[in-house]
Amino acid sequence: MHTQRPDVGASETVTVRYWAGARAAAGVDQESVDGVATVGDLTTRLLASRPGLAAVLPVCTVLVEGLASGPEAVLPAGAVVEVLPPFAGG
Repeated sequence: MHTQRPDVGASETVTVRYWAGARAAAGVDQESVDGVATVGDLTTRLLASRPGLAAVLPVCTVLVEGLASGPEAVLPAGAVVEVLPPFAGG
């Protein structure tokens, strides 16, 4: 049986920080987003509000509190989400 933790919910705010090419595509360094419960909800919202992310976001790694997270990952209240495009180099 799945129960929802009290610190998780779509009414909470998360902070999204953009890095490198994702920052350029978003046009901002960071923003606050309300009403998203999962990473999938968040990325859908970001694509709708920032069309420039369409070319970059699908190849980005999304970190939630420092951990790589897929679309189904639940966003805790007050989470910090980092959007990192692929980096070249070696």
